[in-house]
Amino acid sequence: MPAAHRTIFHVDMDAFFVSVEEVFDPSLKGKPVVVGGRPNERGVVSAASYAARKFGVHSAMPLRTAAKLCPQAIFVDGHPDRYREYSAKVYEVLNHFSPKLEMVSIDEAYVDMTGTERLLGPPMGAAHALHVAMKTATQLNCSIGIGTSRLVAKICSDQAKPNGVLWIMPGREAEFLAPLDVRKIPGVGKVMEKRLQDQGIHKVSDLASRDPGWLEQNFGALGIALSGKAHGLDAGAWFDGDIGEADGPRSISHEHTFSRDTADAQQLESTLARLSEMVCRRLREQKLHARTLQLKLRDSGFHTITRAHTLNEPTAIDSVVFATIRALFRANWKGEAIRLLGVHAAHFEDESEQIGLVGQGPHDKWNQALSAADRLREKYGENAVSLATGMKARFRERTHENPAGLPGKKKPS
Repeated sequence: MPAAHRTIFHVDMDAFFVSVEEVFDPSLKGKPVVVGGRPNERGVVSAASYAARKFGVHSAMPLRTAAKLCPQAIFVDGHPDRYREYSAKVYEVLNHFSPKLEMVSIDEAYVDMTGTERLLGPPMGAAHALHVAMKTATQLNCSIGIGTSRLVAKICSDQAKPNGVLWIMPGREAEFLAPLDVRKIPGVGKVMEKRLQDQGIHKVSDLASRDPGWLEQNFGALGIALSGKAHGLDAGAWFDGDIGEADGPRSISHEHTFSRDTADAQQLESTLARLSEMVCRRLREQKLHARTLQLKLRDSGFHTITRAHTLNEPTAIDSVVFATIRALFRANWKGEAIRLLGVHAAHFEDESEQIGLVGQGPHDKWNQALSAADRLREKYGENAVSLATGMKARFRERTHENPAGLPGKKKPS
């Protein structure tokens, strides 16, 4: 369908983690709140209230840095199960407005509203109705961007925060984008921003004026995508697909930073077992098997090593992944105190391909049993079922923007 005839909403929940915490503790409203842990811990900020952001606190910042910038802030632990519950409520509300939607993270979604005008009215009226429905069902606020592409809609929702609506009417995309900094384009981070600025490209209008051939010559395939984005088009990576037809993840990983560096082998291996379980749960949720597994080790001096192993047969079985990761750990750990551990899976194959190749064997029966365990985790919490080795590693689940159990992200059975 031509872009001029499409109506895309980007719905972004405002300060989602903080807002959910305020539902459970109304005394937090209006105060500087930091979600992610305690101010003396080594973790990072998962989310900050708007009051805390005024002091320069932002997500991914070390908690200790946040405490220095805003000593009066209230620091709270994250509650991933709560966030999954409220993300499911958000998904349910959106699904009433259009069945063609995609949760791209725990607190944001694209909704294709094309063709809903006769039922829901014009875009601004539908957005107002969505605001009311969301507040009624979740007690949370959201910002809504409306455009003829996902790219424009996403930039709009960012400009509309907090709790606003911004609609760029068809044909006005270039006018809207032109004065914005290139950093506003999704996919342009600090490194790419610097590369563009070195070429005299500071605003989106600068980017739009460059010849696509020149952009390709200087930035490769990314340059072609940037050219399309500068003109308000969905281009590059998953923007090339349709809403709800994502290709799935390219990698899945989980990490844990210890509150104190440790050289306790039992604690380290228990942590690796728990991380392996968390990775495997997300693999099964996506109906994927991983062929390449990678260990990440960071010591007290911040020296980081990664070691990978490619399996003969891809897997999503907790014990198989843990055995591989443990072997890598034992071969590379020299007894030094460890600050951070990570488990990473990549090079996926679809579960159905494996069944087609080898039939219903012990591996697949293990998958079914572990999938049943996953359902128990969804009902009773992430610590409901665990490998015996991992039971001693009861660290707090990291608040994650794309966790296991995310509504709308599971592949159909």
